Amino acid sequence: MLVEQFADYAAREQTSQVPADVIHHAKRAVIDWYASLLPGSLVAPATLLEQAFAEDLDHGNARLASGRRATLRAAALINGAASHSVEFDDIYRDAGYHPGSPVISAALAAAQAHGASGETLLRGVIVGYEISTRIGEAVMPSHYRYWHTTGTVGSFGAAAAVATILGCNQAQFAHALATVGTFAAGLQQAFRSQAMTKPLHGGHAADVGAMAALAAAKGVTGALDIIEGEVGFGAAMSVNPDWSKATRGLGTDYHITRVTFKNHGCCGHNFPAIDGALHLQRTHGIAAKDIRKVRVESYQAGMDIVNNFKPEGDYEAKFSLPYTVSHALVHSSVRLNAFAPERLNDPAVRALMPKFEIINDPELSRGYPNQRAARVEIEINDGRKFTHFQPYRKGDPEMPLTDAELNDKFLELAIPVIGDATARKLLDALWSLEKLKTVDFDFTSRQRARAAG
Repeated sequence: MLVEQFADYAAREQTSQVPADVIHHAKRAVIDWYASLLPGSLVAPATLLEQAFAEDLDHGNARLASGRRATLRAAALINGAASHSVEFDDIYRDAGYHPGSPVISAALAAAQAHGASGETLLRGVIVGYEISTRIGEAVMPSHYRYWHTTGTVGSFGAAAAVATILGCNQAQFAHALATVGTFAAGLQQAFRSQAMTKPLHGGHAADVGAMAALAAAKGVTGALDIIEGEVGFGAAMSVNPDWSKATRGLGTDYHITRVTFKNHGCCGHNFPAIDGALHLQRTHGIAAKDIRKVRVESYQAGMDIVNNFKPEGDYEAKFSLPYTVSHALVHSSVRLNAFAPERLNDPAVRALMPKFEIINDPELSRGYPNQRAARVEIEINDGRKFTHFQPYRKGDPEMPLTDAELNDKFLELAIPVIGDATARKLLDALWSLEKLKTVDFDFTSRQRARAAG
């Protein structure tokens, strides 16, 4: 059974000598998660979830981004939703999956609730990433037709991370995965509106993963063939899953070293077009007002989600290729302020959007999900055309954010929430996670209010 093979790996990883570069990449993942968590904690749905689950707050040993105490599952749920809200969280490309939101949200809550060390937290994160990314690869690309991998595959990652932090034995670990498989959920329809549901997918995955691990640690059992059984996860949620991918290189070839860290604050399917358009603009000195037409050739799976020429609000705009690329060409970037009301209604951005033509390229579609590419052509008013092929996205393993660039991203997103001094102190602590005896970081409401004011 796959869950038993995963459990064998996880039991070894609790005491293994993890390679230094793997630890380094795990710390990068936690830093990037905090960068998304902090601004996401100030907006809905996280703010509304704090109200909805008030009885689970102000007690317990886990913490929300605000420093407010919470039970383990409440922290996993609310932080999971918050860290997936501003669309700046990480991606494991080959599974079409945002692992940080479910895995780290659950892992940190468990580590805080049980007084675990920074090293134990990192081991939980690594195990959660390694198992869930492989399940994701095995069921892609057919899984992505209806299902949101962050909500589905993320549930396994969260369960694996928490089971590791709890020190579950092989049998308990297997049953944690066996149990969580039946709670894996998250429908793509949630992407295609102004609804707040998509961030909740990450929160739900973190929550049910924690629940399954906590239950398994006390003896609750699950169906050990839940993943590959004839009416199990794979059969229900994909077409001809390749289970050889689920264990290939497990424990030796670490997927966490190949995570994409976002360089733009929107859906990752927009990124190759944004990068390509900005390259053409910088190279040829193209002014947005001089553009007659923008032609984007890309892959169909992404176009199905971001081919929105009339986004009605900030959330839909994050999933609109015409909007995000137009904003990049007008304002030179797509950061959090790209979705402020004044930018959403910017006449220059709105005037450029109808000039887009978005086309499926069959070759690029065949390369999905392993490659996310786009060919961008900009025609200007004097008739000249400029074309660029963008084979990868800035932030992908082939074009990674450096540690310095990741630090800059963290500070950009954290300082407005917790202030300069606190943000830098937290960043220093995160780079030293493996040395910390506990991970009970506390950011008081007073600090946040002062920073926001």
